[in-house]
Amino acid sequence: MKAAPIKDLRELKRLKMEIERQAKLRAEQEAARLQAERAQLAQQQLFARSIGPVRPLPSKHRQSKPAAPARPQPVPVQHRLDEQAVMREALSDEFDVETLLETDETLSFRRPGLGPDVVRKLRRGGWQLQGQFDLHGLRREDARQALADFIRQAHKNGWRCVRVVHGKGLGSPGKTPVLKGRVQSWLVQKKEVLAFVQARPAEGGAGALVVLLAPTAKSSAP
Repeated sequence: MKAAPIKDLRELKRLKMEIERQAKLRAEQEAARLQAERAQLAQQQLFARSIGPVRPLPSKHRQSKPAAPARPQPVPVQHRLDEQAVMREALSDEFDVETLLETDETLSFRRPGLGPDVVRKLRRGGWQLQGQFDLHGLRREDARQALADFIRQAHKNGWRCVRVVHGKGLGSPGKTPVLKGRVQSWLVQKKEVLAFVQARPAEGGAGALVVLLAPTAKSSAP
């Protein structure tokens, strides 16, 4: 049974609230971790000041043994792995996408190894839209995280084709689309994305992209 497209405004608001809640939770967890580290360091410094300098006791019967080398601090392996995972998921604004885009009559992108017939099929509507996400009203940082979360969840749901609405920039200063280029760059960096094309006029035209996602066990192959 195919998932229903995200069309209801209340559903979109709930999704944005959930994204904001998760971001706030991550920030609170990181703040708690830093606070715990500062508290531990303060306790260590207080203990060191309270006992003063430490001197070895003299031995009359045998020579003092050399002090054992200090044991290395334990490496926070899981924390490092978590940081590496976050870096892999991070979408860069410095990624140069221009050389990867095809600009014939309309803009398009496809992964190396995919034939041009995939783009033609996507442009003709060969895959049914299973969901969409509208980035209108979001700031750049919020839009980047929201788009990453949406693509990841859509792929997890087994969706193959979604629409991302970034707008035409008519309401931006200078009537220049702010998010359009960013969205193209972010999508290229997502491993779940196989291809995308500019939407047909009835589907948003230059203000939206139709995105083809990689198949999963829940979805059929192209």
